[in-house]
Amino acid sequence: MINPKVETALNEQIKKEEHSSRLYLSMAIWCEVNGYPGAAAFLYDHTDEERLHQMKFVHYLNDRGGKSVLFALEQPEGDYESLKDVFEQVLEHEEYITESINNLYGLTVEEKEYTTGNFLQWYITEQIEEESLMRTILDKISLVGNDKSGMFHIDKELETMATNKETAA
Repeated sequence: MINPKVETALNEQIKKEEHSSRLYLSMAIWCEVNGYPGAAAFLYDHTDEERLHQMKFVHYLNDRGGKSVLFALEQPEGDYESLKDVFEQVLEHEEYITESINNLYGLTVEEKEYTTGNFLQWYITEQIEEESLMRTILDKISLVGNDKSGMFHIDKELETMATNKETAA
């Protein structure tokens, strides 16, 4: 049986993962209607990925004798200044999720919920990869500045990343 404090914290994390999926969906929509089809494909892919993260938590919690709960969500932002703004907000959000996962892991140590701590190791590694990827994308966007041809190539690269991920799956 799962510790009640950990169960509550896991349900909060489920909400955050669901919000992440909706946030990236909102960003993908903005990219698609603003001429960045590659970035849109990349973010649509991340929308699905965040949903899978949410579902891993749901199944884990239910399998451990807890019960997953769904909460109402706030409407995500839908308007952005630029592609750089989108990815700055993605990085900021990923840092927020990393902090949340780390706090959840800390709770599992405090509550001696070691099985859940072990489960969270995958998420800890995933967050390192996500933050690194978003920093790399932002570095490339910063390199090209406002150069439209450079932004075109970055958009194409994001499309390739999304396509390669789909092919690998």
